[in-house]
Amino acid sequence: MDNQGDDTTRKKLGERLKKAREELGLTQTEVATKAKINANYYAKVERGEADLAFVRLSRVFKVLKIKSPVE
Repeated sequence: MDNQGDDTTRKKLGERLKKAREELGLTQTEVATKAKINANYYAKVERGEADLAFVRLSRVFKVLKIKSPVE
């Protein structure tokens, strides 16, 4: 995948995570704490500026009650 495709994928993932978080009434800090990741880093993920390792992403999915594609 090219850089533009990577950027688009990160943005879409960030938007999906933000929507799920808002639907649950959680703050970014609450999600990050429950997923055991840094809150500032999680904020970058929602903005599409950073990637999450799969293990961390799986934790975020669990907190946001999003079914993981590997479950």
